Amino acid sequence: MTCELCALTAEPLWRGAKLSVIAVDDANYPGFCRVVWNAHVKEMTDLAPADRALVMDAVWKVEEAVREVMEPQKVNLASLGNMTPHLHWHVIPRYADDAQWPSPVWAPAAREVNPAALELRRARLPRLAAAIRTRMEQA
Repeated sequence: MTCELCALTAEPLWRGAKLSVIAVDDANYPGFCRVVWNAHVKEMTDLAPADRALVMDAVWKVEEAVREVMEPQKVNLASLGNMTPHLHWHVIPRYADDAQWPSPVWAPAAREVNPAALELRRARLPRLAAAIRTRMEQA
């Protein structure tokens, strides 16, 4: 079985020697990102302590960029891996008008999202990509 995160097909927003940041292609959640460990590892505790810190620092940097550029009401962070057992963190901007609010994004949709609101959020994606790259390249 091929691991979809080992075989990243989309161009990462940023790629380093040990981890990458990718945009999730979800029409209802512009700005949804994943921080992905490049090597196939299942759990945070499979990493050395310094690498665990590296992953979490990347998650904080992506969250910071998402908050600054996307201006969500809340940011959800999750590391599940039940469907794809490859270490990755979800960074998800949430809004009171999003399809599943206040439930998790994986819950059934509770409402239709205003297409104009989604378009305004999508227009911020180039700025988000730049903000993530800037933060990830800082020491």
